[in-house]
Amino acid sequence: MDKFYIEPIDFTDDEIRNFYKNIGEKVKKIRAEKNVSQLELALAIGFKTVSSVAKPEILIDNKHFNLEHLYKIAKVLEVDIKYFFE
Repeated sequence: MDKFYIEPIDFTDDEIRNFYKNIGEKVKKIRAEKNVSQLELALAIGFKTVSSVAKPEILIDNKHFNLEHLYKIAKVLEVDIKYFFE
């Protein structure tokens, strides 16, 4: 059996930043549509401060949501987690 080789890909900082920015925008959009405040969402997913949601929504200080955050946010906002990646 031949060994499979994957060519390394150079991901740009802008590409990764846009990836996280798009996810943050989708969290913000669905949260607003459901009339849930940033603080309400933060508390519902186990954070104690609004900045835990506010900063990743607009990618301030390079803060972003991780998979666990997105899983919890999807459950709280009653959306399929794949929504954040579409």
